[in-house]
Amino acid sequence: MSWFEALVLGIVQGLTEYLPVSSSGHLAIGSALFGIEGEENLAFTIVVHVATVFSTLVILWKEIDWIFRGLFKFQMNAETRYVINILISMIPIGIVGVFFKDTVEQIFGSGLLIVGCMLLLTAALLAFSYYAKPRKKESISMKDAFIIGLAQACAVMPGLSRSGSTIATGLLLGNNKARLAQFSFLMVIPPILGEALLDVLKMMKGEDVAGDIPALSLMVGFVAAFISGCVACKWMINIVKKGKLIYFAIYCAIAGVVTIACTLLK
Repeated sequence: MSWFEALVLGIVQGLTEYLPVSSSGHLAIGSALFGIEGEENLAFTIVVHVATVFSTLVILWKEIDWIFRGLFKFQMNAETRYVINILISMIPIGIVGVFFKDTVEQIFGSGLLIVGCMLLLTAALLAFSYYAKPRKKESISMKDAFIIGLAQACAVMPGLSRSGSTIATGLLLGNNKARLAQFSFLMVIPPILGEALLDVLKMMKGEDVAGDIPALSLMVGFVAAFISGCVACKWMINIVKKGKLIYFAIYCAIAGVVTIACTLLK
């Protein structure tokens, strides 16, 4: 992987991690166009995902600071309940990560046909949440947090947008748009950092996780994903507030059809 390929894919990851169009699907498409496969693609995906976590920490620092200030009061307050909801949302993705990690990695290497199909599913989910009019709620309940967590677990499929799935699911449950966007971005931090920690432990044991990717390419990809992620995170919160997800549904539908057509005609 050259530094230019890393730059392009890093920007793609940063933008699509927060926009509801599937970062994994776009990375798979971009990697296929550049001819990047196997462990090299997996290692780069982990690096740029960590970069977008850091962009979340920067953009939502006030919310994170609010959470920790309240949490260390050691009482059952709004901040503590928020942390409990995040922990509950992690249960489904934790189960997938522990018991189905190898299966997920095989799916990521199974070609673009599944990416195209999942992009169509993302489009359908976004469109449905746009036109549905559920009863509005003031806060995210523990039950809703678990259901949103289930959506995040399903979104390990390449092409099924994590942010699109979690936000659309939360909207269908009737949750507040602005609070839902923040919760969706914050709930992904622990799983991604946990995955990164596991890979660091693998490297310490001598396992070749990074493949043959040059250090410069990893660095360029990280910086590109971080900067574009900061822009996209702030942009996406405003988009959710205004309820403009239907445009992303149209984009995902077009991208899905084109991906499937190109795969079948190859």
